[in-house]
Amino acid sequence: MKRAVYARFGQPETVLSTQEAARPEPGPGEVLVRMVLSPIHNHDLMTIAGQYGFKPALPAVPGKEAVGVVETLGEGVENLQVGQRVAGGAQNTWAEYYLADARRLVPVPESVDDATACQLVAMPLSAKMLLDTLGVEPGQWIALNAANGAVGKLVAQYGAALGINVLGLVRRAEAVKELAALGFDSVVATEGEGWQDKVRAITGGAPVVRGIESLGGKGATQLLSILGDGAELISFGAMTAQPLQISAADLLFRGITVKGFWGANPPVKPERVGQLLGELIADAASGKLKMPVEKTFSIDAVAAAVAASGEPGRKGKIAIQG
Repeated sequence: MKRAVYARFGQPETVLSTQEAARPEPGPGEVLVRMVLSPIHNHDLMTIAGQYGFKPALPAVPGKEAVGVVETLGEGVENLQVGQRVAGGAQNTWAEYYLADARRLVPVPESVDDATACQLVAMPLSAKMLLDTLGVEPGQWIALNAANGAVGKLVAQYGAALGINVLGLVRRAEAVKELAALGFDSVVATEGEGWQDKVRAITGGAPVVRGIESLGGKGATQLLSILGDGAELISFGAMTAQPLQISAADLLFRGITVKGFWGANPPVKPERVGQLLGELIADAASGKLKMPVEKTFSIDAVAAAVAASGEPGRKGKIAIQG
């Protein structure tokens, strides 16, 4: 079978290659899955670069989420069947076949398209868990940057369903129009002067009590400039790979607190995670949750795929096709 692989950490376009390998055999509690579609997430690229929360043993096969078809059952697996289409978190998914813990996979209803199914867990579940732990009341305002990304759109959608007011920040004026076309109206572009005045006009001067920061660098500075005193800044991502720029004055004199949120180790009980995942599957099956893939690449073209994932202005994920 074909698989993507890297033998050293570095720029994904440089260190990734394709190789032939033997098809793995599932152990107890595992299943072998034939990969259909696997998205390229920012945390995949950070892992390849050696900048994520853990470093895999090298050489490594990237990819942590996919939709695929169960090919072989390992000993003791009773919750899945051969031929069943499944989605969920796994390891080494940028390959024609991959192994997965059967307990972490969920059957996908026929009404859910492959593009949505391959992204069903990582970003949507993180957005749900994040909102579940913010401690925000209906009617209060939260703000987030990278609002035109997958998590930004999901937080806006699910936050609105909870009665939370969500303000989005984007870098380009064009992105404001793109999000407005999707029904997200409380969005401000940070390019140019006076954008904070637009924020105050949208919120009516109400305090913004939480800021969800996904950029790093000056992204934190921008969010802090619109947060109310005593607000909380949640570091959710680091798209720029730059350290957070936070002034001591914001912490000392305004009572701002800062904490991180990592979807791989969230402050959410396992049973609650199961409930939230059930909600996501129901939303996807009903068509309420749709997550587009803009373009797919073969495993042979993995370097081109990761390069495409870094291009600005995308309207959907880049994915590897099995």
